[in-house]
Amino acid sequence: ERINQTVEIVKHTVDIEEKGVKLKLTIVDTPGFGDAVNNTECWKPITDYIDQQFEQYFRDESGLNRKNIQDNRVHCCLYFISPFGHGLRPVDVEFMKALHEKVNIVPLIAKADCLIPSEIRKLKERVR
Repeated sequence: ERINQTVEIVKHTVDIEEKGVKLKLTIVDTPGFGDAVNNTECWKPITDYIDQQFEQYFRDESGLNRKNIQDNRVHCCLYFISPFGHGLRPVDVEFMKALHEKVNIVPLIAKADCLIPSEIRKLKERVR
C-alpha cells in the first residue's frame, strides 16, 4: 500500500500512559515543502500555524476561565533532512531560520538506517 502524501496541516492526538503517568501527545504533520517550482516563503503556512497556536493560548490565559485551558502550542519541531543529495538545501536553511525563534528544532536524518556509518558521518559533517 502506498503512503499518502500530506497536502495540508493535519493534527493527530494520542493518549500515552507510562508507569501511571498520563500524557496527551499531539503530532502535527505538515506537508512537504520545497518541491514546488516557486519556493518563496513556502514555510509561511507552518509559521502561521505556530503563531496561531501561541495566540490562542495567550487569549485563553488572558480570559476569566483558565481552569480548562488546552495547550496546543508547538513545543518541538522534528525536521527531517533528506539522506540523499549534498546535505541541507537553501530552502532547509531558510525554513530553520524562520522557525528557530518560535520553536525548538531537532534536525533528523530521514531513512538513516539505509546509509552505512561512513555515509552518515559525512552527511552529519555537511549539515553542521
